[in-house]
Amino acid sequence: MPTEFDYIIIGAGSAGCVLANRLSEDPDTRVLLIEAGPRDLHPFIHMPAGLAKLVNQKGVNWDYDTAPEPNLDGRTLWWPRGRVLGGSSSINAMCYIRGVPGDYDDWAALGADGWSWNDALPYFKRAERNSRGDDALHGSLGPLYVSDLRHTNPLSSAFIEAAEQAGYARNRDFNGPQQAGFGFYQVTQKNGARCSTAVAYLDPARERRNLHVVTGALVNRITFENGRASGVTYRHRGGAMHQRATREVLLCGGAINSPQLLMLSGIGPAAQLRRHGIDVVADSVEVGQNLQDHLDICTLYHSTQRITYDRSNELGVVFNYFLRGHSGIGSSNMAEAGGFVRSRHATDERADIQFHFVPAMLDDHGRNRLPGDGYTVHACFLRPRSRGHLELASASAGDKPRLHPNYLGDAEGFDMKMMVECAKLSRSVLTQKAFDAYRGTPIFPAREDLDDAGLEAFVRAKAESVYHPVGTCRMGRDEAAVVDPQLRVRGVDGLRVVDASVMPKLIGGNTNAPTIMIAERAADLIRGRI
Repeated sequence: MPTEFDYIIIGAGSAGCVLANRLSEDPDTRVLLIEAGPRDLHPFIHMPAGLAKLVNQKGVNWDYDTAPEPNLDGRTLWWPRGRVLGGSSSINAMCYIRGVPGDYDDWAALGADGWSWNDALPYFKRAERNSRGDDALHGSLGPLYVSDLRHTNPLSSAFIEAAEQAGYARNRDFNGPQQAGFGFYQVTQKNGARCSTAVAYLDPARERRNLHVVTGALVNRITFENGRASGVTYRHRGGAMHQRATREVLLCGGAINSPQLLMLSGIGPAAQLRRHGIDVVADSVEVGQNLQDHLDICTLYHSTQRITYDRSNELGVVFNYFLRGHSGIGSSNMAEAGGFVRSRHATDERADIQFHFVPAMLDDHGRNRLPGDGYTVHACFLRPRSRGHLELASASAGDKPRLHPNYLGDAEGFDMKMMVECAKLSRSVLTQKAFDAYRGTPIFPAREDLDDAGLEAFVRAKAESVYHPVGTCRMGRDEAAVVDPQLRVRGVDGLRVVDASVMPKLIGGNTNAPTIMIAERAADLIRGRI
């Protein structure tokens, strides 16, 4: 392998795989992609329903925990993040959601020039290969396959029917002209198999002679010469390695690893860096700040019929999936149906609550297996006002940073009011007539008559992350922003951050598709095309 590259990409996740493909399209450009985790060989990565088993696969997961959360009964919350080729796109529920135009226009209003909806839409379309074809809002020629589910559970259909009975519209396309309503999710799947960014972008580029991919390599720091990023040092197979970059280093570690590596490399709040004995390259006080995530509350009921996925014959599911053309339960993403609602507390015209329905019982991310059969509806407030931060635990890349999401920490208490509303609306849908043939006793909460105080206690005891951390390397035109609107790190040259950490604000939905869009547009910025 060469010792020098034009571009070094740190992190082969949702953004890094996109950049590796797009930058290596130029045969005269040498690209190195470095990933801390292994190759995406585990069969449960590629069988969509296997995500339920990936929960306990430590080898493909960074397996983060937050610090005790003061507004959630002092609980530590589990934050799974992908540590494998494809990153979190290799372990997520594959729901393809973009958000709405106002989300990106908010970014532009906050100083992210060039990231409005009209700027972002062409890159969503360029990435997408939608099985329904192309139109004004969708693409059909991109590398990322977006498909309708091959298999759905009768309970998922009952959920959509119940939502209609509760007064909500049916919506066939959450990424269409209107987001609000209930329906089945489209998913990032190709022929019934997961289409991660490793599958969509990296696999087609793997044979290019100018692209080198290194797995099992933990980057320790970015090196600098005369204020310019010059390369990276990393550990690989027990040895210390150093690679030089002649053009740029591109940091794609995600909302946790990217700010951590910036700080380990000397870019961050100077006082914090000095406490850990790290030489300050650039005093950037917002690195690790502005942490946002969607907090999620799950409502569970027992099912009177054994049609849930709780006690499926796992061996039979696997054999049926692989021997019968990626069909059956194995092709399910588990979170088959969902919806978006504009609540009575909404502050503008956008939906502010999102639902995911799972025809199985999920407690503690599925890590706590409950007896019997049941079903779950997730509900999250899409635009939380609380902001958290992360900080270094030490000067070692091997030590996980300390995560302080500060859920429900807004001074006005609006986030809690919205989480109570999430629980109320979940109960409202699940108690409609469509579930009469299936509804058993309530599990969480155990009573159906809780008042607001009771629901607040329920939220504090049971709410969890729905896996959408963003914002810790905020982009903007102001000098305090970590990166400028071209994603260049302020205070140094030759270094960009390209991942969900640059989002100034959470979008109204799942964050994987927006992260892919960011990388698609970043590739054009890097290549001087815009």
